[in-house]
Amino acid sequence: MVHRRPGILVLCSGNSCRSQIAQAYLEKFAGGRFEVYSAGTRPTLRIHVMTLEVMADDGIDLSGRTPTDYRELFGKVPVDYLILVCDGAARACPSFWPGVVERLLWPFEDPAAFVGSEEEKRGRFLLVRDAIRARVEEWLA
Repeated sequence: MVHRRPGILVLCSGNSCRSQIAQAYLEKFAGGRFEVYSAGTRPTLRIHVMTLEVMADDGIDLSGRTPTDYRELFGKVPVDYLILVCDGAARACPSFWPGVVERLLWPFEDPAAFVGSEEEKRGRFLLVRDAIRARVEEWLA
């Protein structure tokens, strides 16, 4: 019998901020226990530059990643845990996902939607990054 690692899909709207951050921390802190994916219901063309910056500040390089449409993964990758990191994705995501044993809603504010100075935007990205990191660490514990 072939054993596989449980799959986690982190889903948000654009797959440019929150879901990318959560995927990176799940990969970093789970010690290889899971196969981790992230996707968006309406993916952007690229990861938000500030996401790249704040994750690099925490020693994680996301520069080689690109946003993915959830339909590219639906029914094609094993998903045991579906983690929705925004309310928009929770509404747009199919109510049934093959194989899911637990559907988790972890809504975080979209830092890309914040309006303010560059310094204020960066501060918002850091707040959201740190909140996601804490939630991932708590869940894995």
